[in-house]
Amino acid sequence: MRHKTRASRIFSAPVLATAIFLGVTAGCSGSGEESAAGQEEASATASDGSGAGDLTVIQPGRPGEEASTGTPGEPVEQPLANHPDIAFMQMMVPHHAQALEMAKLARRHAVDPAVRRMAARIRAAQGPEILTMSAWLERENVEVPQPDDDPREFDHADHGHDGMLGMLSEAEMTALEKARGSRFDRLFLRAMIRHHRGAVGMAETVSAEGSDVLVAELAADVHVTQTSEIGRMRELLDHL
Repeated sequence: MRHKTRASRIFSAPVLATAIFLGVTAGCSGSGEESAAGQEEASATASDGSGAGDLTVIQPGRPGEEASTGTPGEPVEQPLANHPDIAFMQMMVPHHAQALEMAKLARRHAVDPAVRRMAARIRAAQGPEILTMSAWLERENVEVPQPDDDPREFDHADHGHDGMLGMLSEAEMTALEKARGSRFDRLFLRAMIRHHRGAVGMAETVSAEGSDVLVAELAADVHVTQTSEIGRMRELLDHL
């Protein structure tokens, strides 16, 4: 497993914040002159920043955690990415890449239109996620798995951590590539269900042990999307 990182890293993930204005508007009973004066005063206050105390910044917490509050201009401290975050992102790149390879085989060999649509959905979802994960790894100065790399080189199970779950062996990929017709459809669905279960398990691990907000959001999306797809693929398998 290859894992390179800087001794000191600056967290640069985007901070999500919502500004809620708590001021009370002036009553409608005043005269036009009073109303205009109030508007001028409000504009002046906003321009010189003296009304900043009326604003509250809400920073959402990680999934399952409560949000925190602050004031405008106050630095928001974000936790650095930890090893579970890095392991998840580094292993999920080749994990997604194999799913894309399987989906491409389905585009050529699947006969059931529903199986073809499922494969297209997987390609549409996981392709952009690979780009997101690769960019995150580059920002963290961690090696990004490449298409010609052996996925086992990035499996963190060799170092006592949870590993890359659900991956197909070379022999299983060869068998899938050689299959045709309805046999391919059944083999593809069974293999992809197992593959998705592995991704869901990895997402659950990093959700419990990780610290990076962006990683947590991506893991939550993987969990929701692939759990839903598992259910759909089971239905398709039952009707083949």
